[in-house]
Amino acid sequence: MTLESNTESTSAAKQSPEPSSAPSLQAELDQSTYFSHDADVGVIGRGPTIEAAFVAAAEAMFSVMVDRSAVRATHTLRIEFDEPDPEFALVTWLNALLAEARASGLVLGEFSLRRENGHWIGEARGEPWREGLERGVEVKGATLTMLSVRQTAEGWEARCVVDV
Repeated sequence: MTLESNTESTSAAKQSPEPSSAPSLQAELDQSTYFSHDADVGVIGRGPTIEAAFVAAAEAMFSVMVDRSAVRATHTLRIEFDEPDPEFALVTWLNALLAEARASGLVLGEFSLRRENGHWIGEARGEPWREGLERGVEVKGATLTMLSVRQTAEGWEARCVVDV
């Protein structure tokens, strides 16, 4: 197996065939490979409460896509979900925001969130994409990669990697 940078492997085609009819393990390994890419961004939200940290993570994620200070809060979306696990709740929150924003054709800039046990209730405010809003990098989704929600000496920290 080889590691390449943004290219596909052709090492299997360069190998001479094995004398026996059964392929060797090395020949089999040479047919599969992987490559590194820079299609991910980590987002971190911090706050005095877990809810505030989740709001800050949403702000970080949407800041990758747009200058949030230029977004007008003309439309409101309500997001509700049930998730008792705080880490899965972070990914659920971020992905729900992305899905609702896409479905509504909105760009979001302001967020609020509260919870009652494992039931989360949030709002996001924004506007339809318009001329004058500079598009950044599109975030496709929040992932479980480097997912962490933890209490620190300063409050709460919520982090994960988003696919761009």
